Amino acid sequence: MAVVASAPGKVLMTGGYLILERPNAGLVLSTNARFYAVVKPINVELKPESWAWKWTDVKLTSPQLSRESIYKLSLKHLTLHDSRNPFVEHAIQYAIAAAHLASHKDKESLHKLFLQGNLQVSAFSSFYFSSLDITILGSNDFYSYRNQIESLGLPLTPESLGTLAPFASITFNSCESNGANCKPEVAKTGLGSSAAMTTAVVAALLHYLRVVDLSDPCKEGKFGCSDLDVIHMIAQTSHCLAQGKVGSGFDVSCAVYGSQRYVRFSPEVLSFAKVAVTGLPLHEVIGGILKGKWDHERTEFCLPPLMNLFLGEPGSGGSSTPSMVGAVKKWQMSDPDKARENWQKLSDANLELETKLNSLSKLAKEHWDVYLGVIKSCSVLTSEKWVLHATEPINEAIIRELLGAREAMLRIRILMRQMGEAAGVPIEPESQTQLLDSTMNAEGVLVAGVPGAGGFDAIFAITLGDSGSKLTQAWSSHNVLALLVKEDPHGVCLESGDPRTTGITSGVSSIHIE
Repeated sequence: MAVVASAPGKVLMTGGYLILERPNAGLVLSTNARFYAVVKPINVELKPESWAWKWTDVKLTSPQLSRESIYKLSLKHLTLHDSRNPFVEHAIQYAIAAAHLASHKDKESLHKLFLQGNLQVSAFSSFYFSSLDITILGSNDFYSYRNQIESLGLPLTPESLGTLAPFASITFNSCESNGANCKPEVAKTGLGSSAAMTTAVVAALLHYLRVVDLSDPCKEGKFGCSDLDVIHMIAQTSHCLAQGKVGSGFDVSCAVYGSQRYVRFSPEVLSFAKVAVTGLPLHEVIGGILKGKWDHERTEFCLPPLMNLFLGEPGSGGSSTPSMVGAVKKWQMSDPDKARENWQKLSDANLELETKLNSLSKLAKEHWDVYLGVIKSCSVLTSEKWVLHATEPINEAIIRELLGAREAMLRIRILMRQMGEAAGVPIEPESQTQLLDSTMNAEGVLVAGVPGAGGFDAIFAITLGDSGSKLTQAWSSHNVLALLVKEDPHGVCLESGDPRTTGITSGVSSIHIE
């Protein structure tokens, strides 16, 4: 009866800040770092008094945080009582609300679902439900383990990270010495853990409740659209409500669909969700959301062949994306003309990088042997020597696109720094600038940058061929820990079992959804 779903973390290569406003686009890569949600029934007898009060238990376990909580779910209002995790809370409530809505169309099959397996069930209205056991697990790469590695006397290398147990225990940042602001804060790497976790919980619950079929999610489902789209809409809603704001949604879209070119949805599409606090039944709210005009744009995208994603954690403690976004918005309002000029130039540079990468993918498809030779040759050289291999027209075209991609990335970085200076926030801090410059000057490195909103989170680099090992060694000498993250274009997945027992730790699952 257990259902296990997973969703990937993300790296936003281009579109930082601009992606908040339509029609600006961003290139977002999904990764092999995944969040898992394991959903199964609690095999305990539900007492008659629980039926009378119309509530049941939801057990939530996070082994990495050594936390286990049992919440009360109101079967009448579909709300959790005493929840301390808003992302999981909203994911559960809205997934169950969708099941309640779907049951009006297929009451009998949902009834049979909860009766099979000799489960004790409670009933309310036309919806049947059993107690739930939900376990959430995040790949190690979502979190910083620098302190653990250093305390063990190990070098800052991917090999040292590989010695950690899968789903290792997470340590918290220390609070202030005077005891203020002592709420534990987990040190993260910026891969979008909340979006991946929310999506995994939503997908696992919807599959468990037979609202969607993750084994064939692209077909039209119970709500007149694909099951993937249902997962996306409910996960976006849950994530936005948990955050208390309507963000761009690129991280959730990546968690559902995988690597892509993304243009955000109009924020008004979630206006229906805001009325939930007024007492409108949640299944009616979710019905309005599923019928809404979701106008986001999603185009398939992945890195060209023989190019690899690397992430390096500089150990600076990470950054607060909401505060940085707030500062940029304040600057936009205070100096709209300069902000508009900066954003237009940044949009043009983003498009140029996208165009170059797409052109390289096309050249690889049409001239594979030549492309393979050029990438291998350039992988062992610094960029100023790449032109030495432009000996034939096709070679020259490939190298021209490679160098064009580098130039576009350099312009993006300049414009992002200018935005940060004008807004008074460290979008590309000096320490990151020095690290990125040395990275881009290394052999076989195509581009490097600060993903998303920037700051002190992990940096990214795109390398050619087999040059990555030299880069990770160079990073280690600069006290930068190369993560085990790689690009994996797949989105949400139905897994074959609990990753702690099946050995799945990096997004290799039984059913991938393209």
